[in-house]
Amino acid sequence: MTRLRQALRGAGPMAAVLGLAVLLVVGAGEWATRSELDNQWDNLRRSGEVQALALRGVATRYSYLPFTAAQQPLIAELLHHPDALSLKGDANAYLQAINANAGSDTLYVMNTDGLTVASSNWDTPTSFVGQNYRNRPYFRDALQGQPGRFYGVGKTTGEPGLFASAPVVENGRVIGVVAVKVAMQPIVDTWAQLRDPVFVTDDRGIVFLGSVAPWLYKTTRPVPEQQVQQVQFDEQYGARWTPEPVPWQTRQADGQPGSELLLPGQGKRYLAFEEHLPDLGWTLTLTADSRAIALARQQAWALAALASGLLVLGALYWQLRERRLAENRQARVQLELRVQERTQELQQAQAFRQSMEDSLLVGMRARDLEGRIVYVNAAMCEMVGYSAAELIGSLPPYPYWHPDDLARHWSDVDTAQAGQVSPQGRENRLRHRDGHDVYTMFYTARLIDGEGRHVGWMSSVVDITAQKRAEEQQQQREVQLQRVQRVITVGEMASTLAHELNQPLAALVNYAAAARSLAAQGRTELLGETLSALSSQALRAADIVGRIRRWVRQQPQVREPCDLNAAVDQSLALLLRAEARRHGIAVRLDLAHGPLPVSADRVLLEQVVLNLGLNALQAMQGMHAMQAKPPAASGTEAPSPELLLRTAADARFATLQVLDRGPGLPPEIADRLFEPFFTTRADGLGLGLNICRSIVESMGGELLARNRDDGGPGAVFEIRLPRLPDLLP
Repeated sequence: MTRLRQALRGAGPMAAVLGLAVLLVVGAGEWATRSELDNQWDNLRRSGEVQALALRGVATRYSYLPFTAAQQPLIAELLHHPDALSLKGDANAYLQAINANAGSDTLYVMNTDGLTVASSNWDTPTSFVGQNYRNRPYFRDALQGQPGRFYGVGKTTGEPGLFASAPVVENGRVIGVVAVKVAMQPIVDTWAQLRDPVFVTDDRGIVFLGSVAPWLYKTTRPVPEQQVQQVQFDEQYGARWTPEPVPWQTRQADGQPGSELLLPGQGKRYLAFEEHLPDLGWTLTLTADSRAIALARQQAWALAALASGLLVLGALYWQLRERRLAENRQARVQLELRVQERTQELQQAQAFRQSMEDSLLVGMRARDLEGRIVYVNAAMCEMVGYSAAELIGSLPPYPYWHPDDLARHWSDVDTAQAGQVSPQGRENRLRHRDGHDVYTMFYTARLIDGEGRHVGWMSSVVDITAQKRAEEQQQQREVQLQRVQRVITVGEMASTLAHELNQPLAALVNYAAAARSLAAQGRTELLGETLSALSSQALRAADIVGRIRRWVRQQPQVREPCDLNAAVDQSLALLLRAEARRHGIAVRLDLAHGPLPVSADRVLLEQVVLNLGLNALQAMQGMHAMQAKPPAASGTEAPSPELLLRTAADARFATLQVLDRGPGLPPEIADRLFEPFFTTRADGLGLGLNICRSIVESMGGELLARNRDDGGPGAVFEIRLPRLPDLLP
């Protein structure tokens, strides 16, 4: 009965201690979560101020250049006499020198029609001279007498940049515009080194600059149709830009200075802090991974659980001590019995305490002020492979210190003895007894005795080896992925070369057969012409090999002024006319009068025209076979198969249309027409149209496909290339 009453009296304090322990664990987790969250927002706010300052610096660094160049009398004189070659040469040299000294990308001058009359890159393949930028906002602003600023994708180079402009004013009248292009890639390269994404949106909510390439030019909110049309008219983000939402969801955090980004497909969550730049009309957004908050909460739980365990053990010890004092006050006659009972109780308490220590997954190590180990638990022994008997009493260097990190370990000992331990913990690499490495996080605190004296150090040790190995495996997987991508690239290059050599090799076979026949007939006057054509095709094949190698390696192309009409005639002479005659298909030309000069690689341009023509002939073979059958009962007569090559030009572009009378382009095929390795023919590689589009785009043009709009069957493939001034003879 006495023991029951004592147990009941002790149950109240123990319940209070256990409740306090639970509150300690929960409260520590909440405190760590809030502390880490506040720390993340503070870091984002400070980083936002730094990045905003850097962004403003890049955006405004070269704003003075257009204004300075606009004051140069040479520029005004060139705008009055744009056809004067000497003035144009002097202006190009002046702009080139100013641009080189300033370190900007391109400095150029436009007349009031938006036509570029001089540029610092006048002698490069992507020269702005002759290009028209009247649809650009920075040009319109300067034409109104105001300085302009505009970020967009370059119409000539396809490279994005920041454009700043200033008017050229004479007698109160704007006679031209000077503009400078500044590349923003250096600041993007800096962001790419950060762990978490950074991006910038314009006043319409469109992401135009950032460290995550797939997010570029996507919208963070719905864009009104009028603004969409304005962006498309300005060609701000490319000629083919259409609004597409970003791949994340935004959730506003209550009482927080920012929002939260959720990436459903990747399971990632980011804190997002916005830094508004009203002077630029931009919004800078910096993010931080939310996993750091969860990690801080888990670590706080572990430490609080450890502290709670120590608290429970201390309370249990206090309860046992009080019970012992009560027993000593009882009669001496029951001393022997009580001693026996007490011994049994102490054994049970020791077993309970040992079980609690052994159940901990976190390693525990206690040292005195001299660094001697006075206590280790089972988790610590299992972590390093040494028993408690081998570790207790050891002085530095400890047997589990890693031989390659001895200097670091000694530094940790000196730091602890100097009382400078960090509550955030420190990562250490240990050497297990069997020789393998163990990566750990050490959290060290002062060890205080019952009288409040500092008697040593208590450390909790968390094994993070699995996390380290996971990071190494991820790096290995990335290396393997890069190796696989290189193999795929080699395969694509081989397929491209085989596809492009098909036509000249077929021509070589035909000419060789013709030469053999002419030699047998003794027609020497035609034999020489045939052999010359055969040699020309062999040289053409070698030229194709060299140019495709340079194209695949992304080496500079050999571009020169050439006539688009001449490219059509050459393709007809090479193979198209003979192939059309062999299939019984008529060829009709509708060429523009006079030459159509464009800047292109002549051989590759002829190859593109040849590929499109052969594709059209192959599409009409089935239709031609159907027309050979008797007409249907309805009496409707299908159009005769015909290959039509049509050229035309306007002020900016020279175009070539290849029209056929084939079955046309169904929607399911039209959407995938230019994808690599997509083909509807059993013997096709699916690379022809993809290669053709890449070649045309590399020349600054575009390749389009659609069905004929004259009501009949068939398809139209259209090549659009920037037109050069009529400099060809």
